Amino acid sequence: MFSFLEMTVSLLWKPFHRIANGRLMQQRTMSLYNQTHGFREDEIKAKLQQFTGGSVDLSKEDDGIGILTLNNPRFMNAFTGTMMIELQERVAELESWKNGKGLIVHGAENTFCSGSDLNAVRTLSRPQDGVNMCMFMQNILTRLMRLPLITVALIQGKALGGGAELTTACDFRLMTSESEMRFVHKHMGLVPGWGGAARLVQILGSSPALRLLSGAEKVDAERALCLGLIEAVLPSSEERRPLQEARTWLNLYTKGPPEVIQSVKKVVSAGRELQLETALRIEKEIFGTVWGGPANLHALAQRTKHK
Repeated sequence: MFSFLEMTVSLLWKPFHRIANGRLMQQRTMSLYNQTHGFREDEIKAKLQQFTGGSVDLSKEDDGIGILTLNNPRFMNAFTGTMMIELQERVAELESWKNGKGLIVHGAENTFCSGSDLNAVRTLSRPQDGVNMCMFMQNILTRLMRLPLITVALIQGKALGGGAELTTACDFRLMTSESEMRFVHKHMGLVPGWGGAARLVQILGSSPALRLLSGAEKVDAERALCLGLIEAVLPSSEERRPLQEARTWLNLYTKGPPEVIQSVKKVVSAGRELQLETALRIEKEIFGTVWGGPANLHALAQRTKHK
């Protein structure tokens, strides 16, 4: 009898799942800025290509956990122009990862990221170039934030300027005991331009965010934990162990089938970004993709109990 129910619901579920997922995918990958905003992506990418060095590496593990590594340790993993373009490519790859459940973002050789490559900053000094780079990175980090994966920034060493902004595009942040975050933009005569200020206000509220930005204060792991900026302080500060500790922490929230974990992330993203009525409609659509789906039917067949 239950196998007949599985077969019937599956026939109804699959086409709705394809339609709803296609619509949600389009919403997630939609850019904040396009030509109507004066944004010329091809132009800024051509300029960014001039500033080479480093890489943004991605490994996708069989357990559905991805590892995104900022790899430019000679300059504290600062973003060169080509690294910004590679980040866009890696995010696009993650958007289509059907079996993905979680992502850890970290830096090579025991430091996180010191922001932008100063060579690019000095050369792209015209206001319009700066605004174009701002729009380019805001588009990418917004897509990172909207990934249907549970994302964690693993902060070892220093996360400065744009590096600190990058951490706010992740769902969670973890720090080692000797690491620090610092929004140093004021000292550069700037404000955050990659969306870090807006996201920091969402995470902390306006008053704590204003203190961190206007004071350009160093935030160590203990203070970050007290502020609610991070979830936990990892016990080890060695180069490789914190990555395993971060995986163990993330595994608490990625147990289960990919389609369920991704759906959880999608409803939270909708609730965070959209007005209530729109968020409720999105939640209804996502609910329809999992109701009667394989994980739901399996749980019913197993008579899953909650203890």
